[in-house]
Amino acid sequence: MAGSGITVETTIAADLERVWRLTQSPVDHARWDLRFSSIVPAHEWTTDAAARRFTYTRRVPFHTVHGVGESLGETDRPDGSRTSALRFETSDPLSPIRSGRGYWRYTTDAGGTRFVTGYDYEPGWGPLDLVVRPALAWATAWSLDRLRIWIERGEEPERWPLHSVLWFWRGDRPRAGRCRWSAGS
Repeated sequence: MAGSGITVETTIAADLERVWRLTQSPVDHARWDLRFSSIVPAHEWTTDAAARRFTYTRRVPFHTVHGVGESLGETDRPDGSRTSALRFETSDPLSPIRSGRGYWRYTTDAGGTRFVTGYDYEPGWGPLDLVVRPALAWATAWSLDRLRIWIERGEEPERWPLHSVLWFWRGDRPRAGRCRWSAGS
């Protein structure tokens, strides 16, 4: 991996089970996560499968990036926290990411569920990764805040498309700044 991973953290005022369900479902995940247009399981998505394969797309103007991934499993810890891990890759030359791996960690705290994601990847655009990596960190943080709004207020993620970032006058819209995040060093 490139060695300067992306980490994003937020707290969602909801129980861990609800956050888990909306983040682990491939269909729901693609609804709130700006980085994906679709996530399609390669087979029936069951909770007892050790590894679950999927394909993903990200539509951008005039092109759609296609990739594959695998959810490597989940861990339920005695303290009630959970972790899931995955890896992903694409051979699409227009993708800023070639391959990567990451995790999601869920813990319960006084404010609800603390949700942390961390991932790293092999860049697809060489030196341009100096711009891409912070943009991906921002997109991840913005997406986690969009998830938080969906869970806490019941506002569907589709209400907040990417261009809603420009709606400065729109009340409580998703903001990357509500999350703690870093794009490595």
